[in-house]
Amino acid sequence: MSESRSGPSAGSAAGSIRVLIVDDDALVRAGLAMILGGVDGIEIVGEAGDGAQVPPLVAEHRPDVVLMDIRMPGVDGLAATEALRATKAPPEVVVLTTFHADAQVLRALRAGAAGFLLKDIPPVELVAAIRKVAAGEPILSPAVTRQLITHVSHGGAVGRAERARGLLARLSEREREVALAVGRGRSNAEIGRELYMSVPTVKAHVSRILTKLALNNRVQIALLVYDAS
Repeated sequence: MSESRSGPSAGSAAGSIRVLIVDDDALVRAGLAMILGGVDGIEIVGEAGDGAQVPPLVAEHRPDVVLMDIRMPGVDGLAATEALRATKAPPEVVVLTTFHADAQVLRALRAGAAGFLLKDIPPVELVAAIRKVAAGEPILSPAVTRQLITHVSHGGAVGRAERARGLLARLSEREREVALAVGRGRSNAEIGRELYMSVPTVKAHVSRILTKLALNNRVQIALLVYDAS
């Protein structure tokens, strides 16, 4: 399991980022497609109005990024995200929501989503976020993560804390230091400066953490650190 994707898929035109839009609101899909359709380096490869349509569309079009609505009839975005992230070499999933303090958003992040976007995000920020996710970087600040957990955690916190501490105990001392730095929102370069490592060494530690703990991405490392604290 690698730390991040290697970039847009080999099938992308001229290295463009392939995006699949999933939302049950046709107007939302049309708005997103209109915003992204004219952007250099981004290609809309498909649209879906239900989570059940996602697996065949992903298999057919091999998107790099899936913009995923959470609340949809039939198969919702949470189930679709969990199914996608359990497959081999899955696309990055970005949750679309109207409210950031949402229990479903937090569950999607725990399932492996790379972050979330509010549906009223300015176009320039939407494009920047898609490019960031396609490059393997999560779009979620530690402050937002803490706010989500504070607003929507209900019960099970003790059990989660014990589980998280048990998982972190599997790591070497150096790996735990890196995990804690990821939880503080540090970039690889910042972690390298703090812990006196080269960036490639930091990346290697992050990849080992993901493999050892069966996690999908840095967001899940950060959530684990928050659960253990």
